[in-house]
Amino acid sequence: MQLAGGNDVIIYPKPDHVPATFTVLNFPVKDVNLAVDELKKRGVRFEHYDLPNLKTDEKGIMRGNGPTIAWFKDPAGNILSVIDQAGTM
Repeated sequence: MQLAGGNDVIIYPKPDHVPATFTVLNFPVKDVNLAVDELKKRGVRFEHYDLPNLKTDEKGIMRGNGPTIAWFKDPAGNILSVIDQAGTM
């Protein structure tokens, strides 16, 4: 798979794969809101959290507690995210 900017990522299946319980890959983006909207149009479902130190809004975006970020899972259950590339949104 090739990412924006020409960066390559290799992903391969593993028969006994167990998804991690933490974020394994962050995709830095200029605008988390726009990235979430575009990915939702393509069928991506974002995670929603309502924990003491981890709360997401109705779009699945966490704001104001570190960088703006939204988490989703790949087909194998790994947790991925789109995250504000500047770390300040």
